[in-house]
Amino acid sequence: MQLAAAGHDVTALDRSESRLGRLAENLARTGMSAKTVVADALDWEAPVPFDAVMLDAPCSATGTFRRHPEVLYRAHAAIIAQSADLQKRLIRRAADWVRPGGSLVYAVCSLEPVEGERIVTEFLADCPDFQVENAGDVVPGIAPSPEGWLRVLPGMLEEAGGLDGFFTAHLVRRA
Repeated sequence: MQLAAAGHDVTALDRSESRLGRLAENLARTGMSAKTVVADALDWEAPVPFDAVMLDAPCSATGTFRRHPEVLYRAHAAIIAQSADLQKRLIRRAADWVRPGGSLVYAVCSLEPVEGERIVTEFLADCPDFQVENAGDVVPGIAPSPEGWLRVLPGMLEEAGGLDGFFTAHLVRRA
């Protein structure tokens, strides 16, 4: 929604028809548009390389425990490992869709380094045509790591209402 509101030509891909249905309803309600595609990202073929891809990867959701404390009972080691395996495959697949000079933003609402920092570190080791672009001031008041990615913890910016925990990295494919 935010990308469409900013005027970008958006293709939203999800294997969940109901999630895309909610997106379509919200787009119609706000007068915005985006192409929606119901497909599994591991099987889908991009029609052309994109200038930017945002991968909001499925994860253990441990970063949402401030609002959903039950997630800490559900997110055991096997779930985290399964999520990390899927994330490794998804980030490599999404990278195929990025044109040279384009961006890949990887994000998870997980507090687990195996789902954030480790995914990006391993991806960069395997895909030397990508590099980290410093996250800069994505969340005012929270500085990116020395590596350039951003790790937000629940409780940060509590005075402004607080945040869920998440990890994000902006990767750029070398031209």
